[in-house]
Amino acid sequence: QVRLVESGGGSVQAGGSLTLSCIASGSTANYCMGWFRQGPEKGREGVAGIDRDGNTVYADSVKGRFTISRDNAKRTLSLQMNSLQPEDTALYYCAAEFNPNICSSPGMRYQYTWRGQGTQVTVSS
Repeated sequence: QVRLVESGGGSVQAGGSLTLSCIASGSTANYCMGWFRQGPEKGREGVAGIDRDGNTVYADSVKGRFTISRDNAKRTLSLQMNSLQPEDTALYYCAAEFNPNICSSPGMRYQYTWRGQGTQVTVSS
């Protein structure tokens, strides 16, 4: 059982930045982790993922703007978001997964097993 708690969401204007953080209740060093988002009238989207070795993957829509990182010692996952746009408005949540097959799915197409409640990001134009 992994409990995940996000923080750092808020409201910003287009072009602004936010940093999301997620802390886990236990060690997630052997898990891949990721950030997903669900916007208004949109399905789930895998935004950024990071595996146990620190390799990262990003959705095309955020490449060059978002950076995912993890600190296993602190049991934290972060998402630095720059140049935010209105289309980035969504509920963002962090998630963890132990199954390597799910971790390596193209485009983070599968929901990870454990997820937090999420933090809202709203970007105004």
